[in-house]
Amino acid sequence: MRVSTAFRLFAASFLLAGIALAGCQSRRGSEGVSTSGKSAALATMEQVAISAQKCWFASKDPAFAPYRMANELNSFSGRPRILLVPARSPESRPLLVVQAEGTPARVDVFGPMMDQAGGSRIAADVRRWAAGSGECHGAA
Repeated sequence: MRVSTAFRLFAASFLLAGIALAGCQSRRGSEGVSTSGKSAALATMEQVAISAQKCWFASKDPAFAPYRMANELNSFSGRPRILLVPARSPESRPLLVVQAEGTPARVDVFGPMMDQAGGSRIAADVRRWAAGSGECHGAA
């Protein structure tokens, strides 16, 4: 009889554990957070980062030769961004920050480089890339 009682307790515990685990499963369907993948901000910044790499750096544009680009697209803050830092001092404070947030994505561009002669070109390039174009119109 003692084994029978122990077995019943074990079976009841096992059943309760199964019910508890079933309650932890996520629900299927359209309710809640979208699982479609990338946020609008991330998708926009990926486009901007690819275009910036191609148009500013891979093209050997002399205006960007003194800089290095650092991607911070996997941001837990919800603001994926790219940074331009001095090529010879990558640990320095960023001279340009391009970041996006929200849905639809709102792109912000700021930093000391925006106050220099190339600031309007940078703004135009980023605007164009954020709109979906990969063109390098402003490149030298």
